[in-house]
Formats: sequence, C-alpha cells, structure tokens
Amino acid sequence: MILVTGATGVSGSIVIREFARQQVPVRALVRNRAKARIFDALPSVEVVEGNMLQPETLGAALDGVERALMISSAAERMVETQTTFIEASKQAGVRHIVKLSGAEASVGFNSANFRTALAHEKIERYLEASGLAWTHLRPSQFMQFYFPGAPAMNLTADTLSLPMANATLAPVDIEDIAKIAFRLLHNGGHENKSYDITGPEALTMTEVAAHISQATGRTVRYVDVTLEGYQRAMLATGTSPERVEAFAELWGERRDRGESRVNLSTHEIFDVRPTTFAEFASRNAARFF
Repeated sequence: MILVTGATGVSGSIVIREFARQQVPVRALVRNRAKARIFDALPSVEVVEGNMLQPETLGAALDGVERALMISSAAERMVETQTTFIEASKQAGVRHIVKLSGAEASVGFNSANFRTALAHEKIERYLEASGLAWTHLRPSQFMQFYFPGAPAMNLTADTLSLPMANATLAPVDIEDIAKIAFRLLHNGGHENKSYDITGPEALTMTEVAAHISQATGRTVRYVDVTLEGYQRAMLATGTSPERVEAFAELWGERRDRGESRVNLSTHEIFDVRPTTFAEFASRNAARFF
C-alpha cells in the first residue's frame, strides 16, 4: 500500500487525483475526514483519519504501507510533525519515505536567511539517518502559488505586486510533480536519491503577469515593491506576522539570487513532459479572478 500524507492540501490532493486517474489504489491520510469529501467519488482512494503529530492515531494509516509520500504544511511545527511521522513509520514497518521538500533545501540557497529551507534541511537529515530508504523531491516554486489568495502571493484584479525586481523564477506545475511522485511511488526504486524539479522556463514577474494577461484576457501588470511594502500589504490581509516574515525572507532571498536555474533532469528521468507557465495559465484561466 502507498500512503500520501497532507492529502487535502494543494500538493497532496493533486497527487491523490493522479493516483485516481491512473486507477491505482492509494491511502490518503487526513486530519479531518469531513474535509476529505473531495475524494468520495474516487473509488481507488482509501481515506484514513490521523494526526502526524500523534503517533497513536496513525495505526490504521500505516498498516501495510510500504512507501509513503510525506507532505505537511510549512508551519512552525513542520520539523516536529515530520520527524514524529518518520519515527511512527519506522515502528510500523514502512520501508521507504519520499519527502516533498523544496529547492531551497539543496545546495546554493542560503538557508540561514529562510527558516522554511532550514526546516526542510533538518527533516532531510533526520530522514537520511533514520535507517529507512528515502527520496527527496525538491521542487521549485509552484505555479499554483500565483492564484489569488495563495500563501505569499499578492495578486489583485489587475496587479501582481512582489518584491522581486527583475529576478527570475522557474516555477513548476504541481501536476508535473504529481506525475513524478506517482511513478516513483508506484514503481519503486530511486532510494537514497534527491531530485530537483523546476519548470521549463526562468521567468521574470513581468513575464508571469503577461502570461496571466494572455490567458485571462485581462491586463495584469507587475509592480515591484519593497520588502517592507510587501509585508504591510500581506499583514493587511490578515496573514500572521510570523508567516509574513517567513514569506519576506523567501522573496528577499529569491530576489537576491537574481537568475533561477532551469533543471528538467527529473522530468526526463520519470518521462514527464514539463508544463509551461502559458499552458498552466490557459488551463486555469478561470481561477485567477
């Protein structure tokens, strides 16, 4: 059996739907079964309730599991949540954990300036020392993060306001990651390896705004703002000061890096065609406004 944690989150739910599309059985771990009704129409999905921070609740979820995709929110307790789950998996006889990490956890990103990257690094090291087989998937920024209302994003009806100057990012469609994760989990192998995943283009925010404009038929312009201005705008939306500070660290580090590197080697290894941002925006035009 294959288990996916964080199954009702953005990434986890897309992975679950990929398993369903392939008609392959998968178990979805959720904290609240009522929020998992999106899976009711998917007969190949088994929903199990449990909390990654409470090992005593994970018996049914981990029973008979050979491989697990480990996802949880990037909250303050992410390290505790995932290391607790690793220990519970080890006790239950799980053989292989695939961690959905982040590109910032790999060499070349100053994790001292970004707390989430440091958390991912700590979890990766813990998993590697656990005695379990492990694989790290390290995607770049998600294309889905450009939807209005997404964490860290400031997109209004006609303006994309971010503190990125002319720096570029190479965002990846989570649908691509789901295809990669499915093939890895279903076919096995790739133990004790790390895979970086980016989209096929390094784009400025001006180019991102142009793609959204083209897809939606509405003019969206990019406005470069200061980190302080970005923080004020995010605080005004009700985002907690702690999350706003973490997001500001992220954007500041990305801006300072300037150019993002495109790396499609993982797409090639798993035979997944990379989705361009123009394709993504066209497919999801209705979700931008």
